[in-house]
Amino acid sequence: MVGARQVAQSMPPKFFRAHEIKQLFESFDFSSFTNIRNYALVHLAYSLGLRPDEISLITLDDISFTQSELTLTARKNDCPDKLPLPENTIKAIAAYIVGARPKSSYRRLFLNLVAPYRPISAGSVCQHITECIRKAGLPGSAYWLRHTYAQNLLEAGSSVYEIKEMMGHITINSSEKYLNIHIKLIRRVILNEEL
Repeated sequence: MVGARQVAQSMPPKFFRAHEIKQLFESFDFSSFTNIRNYALVHLAYSLGLRPDEISLITLDDISFTQSELTLTARKNDCPDKLPLPENTIKAIAAYIVGARPKSSYRRLFLNLVAPYRPISAGSVCQHITECIRKAGLPGSAYWLRHTYAQNLLEAGSSVYEIKEMMGHITINSSEKYLNIHIKLIRRVILNEEL
């Protein structure tokens, strides 16, 4: 007898808790150009939930310091977007541009720090962020920061539609998986706890 077809259950996204984010940011020392650049990379991944490829494609022209805004021209959903830049993220980007970014004719924001100075790839962004997470003594990867961003939006009361827009998802189905990780809501409903 043949049974029903088994469909693999996808695991809910993994994310960092507040104390782990604090640990990550406190682990940075700014004694090298690499650390200054990586600090800006981590800020963009955490504060805007950007994918590594989106971070790698940011140009100097995409950043408006006066309006505290980032224009994303290349998103997975092919829809350009303007996102607000939090103050700490603006400061991290400015510190990198002024203190660590090599002089180059390339307009991409993030460059390799070894000559010839070329734009870094999405794979390098992912690798650098993951290395920062590991140096902070945390498990996880660059995508955990993206998931943390979604979790923070959800806990702040954002709707699934708003999360879809902020995350740059093509369909709302992509955003629904983040409902599985709303830990505080789950504890309040199932355990009747107020947090």
